Amino acid sequence: MDGISYLDTNLVLWLFAGMVEKISANARRRLESGTLLISPAVALELEYLYERRRIVERSAFVVSELAKQINLQICGIQFASVMDAAIQMSWTRDPFDRLITANAEANGRAALITSDRNIRRHYPNAIW
Repeated sequence: MDGISYLDTNLVLWLFAGMVEKISANARRRLESGTLLISPAVALELEYLYERRRIVERSAFVVSELAKQINLQICGIQFASVMDAAIQMSWTRDPFDRLITANAEANGRAALITSDRNIRRHYPNAIW
């Protein structure tokens, strides 16, 4: 099961809060192997949630803590590649979901760990 796995925003928040019970057993197994990445869009969405007072910590803090705890990294793939993939994803109007999924797609159709039913319905390499 080694390889690259992207994490969506909810998963990042649950991991940061220590709410592993919200994460499926299959997703937890995937978290234990391979490289864990997030799209820069996850970091942006976290900051957006902070600004709207939906979460209490800034994005940079959340990401740096998870980098220490689980070696989470922000993906550095070229943004143009992500945009090429995102343009093809007409199944969602949520810009964050679109960019997060496109980031995984642009990186060799990597796995994306997500509880989001719409993403799971449309992205064949979604894991939950």
